[in-house]
Amino acid sequence: MYVKIDFNSDEAIYIQLRNQIIYGIATSQIQEGDNLPSVRELAEYIGINMHTVNKAYTILKQEGYVKLDRRKGAVIAIDIDKIQAIEDMKEELRVILAKAICKNISCQDVFEVVGEIFNEFERG
Repeated sequence: MYVKIDFNSDEAIYIQLRNQIIYGIATSQIQEGDNLPSVRELAEYIGINMHTVNKAYTILKQEGYVKLDRRKGAVIAIDIDKIQAIEDMKEELRVILAKAICKNISCQDVFEVVGEIFNEFERG
C-alpha cells in the first residue's frame, strides 16, 4: 500500500493517513477483506508515531471502513449502511458548499468538480 504524507501540511498526519486509506478503497487499490499493515509496520514505514497510526485506524473503524481483529489486525470491512452514509455525506457537504457559496462558486461549477472527482474513483 502506497501512502503519501505531507509533513509540512496543516492537516493532521492521522487525518492524512485516514484519507489515503479511504482513497485506496475508492480506487480499488485496497479491497474488502484486505489486511492493512500492523500499526507498528506502518508507523515504521512512514516514519511516524505508532499512536498516530492507531488513531487513524480507530477513526476508520468508527466510520465503518475497517474492523479491528486481535489476530488479523485492521481489515477492510466496509459498512454498507448507505442511508447513514448519505446523511453523513450531506453534513460534510453542507460546510463545503457553504464555503463555495462564500467564494461565489456556482452550482454548475460544483457539479463539474464533483463529476470530475467522482470519475477519478470510478471502478472499471
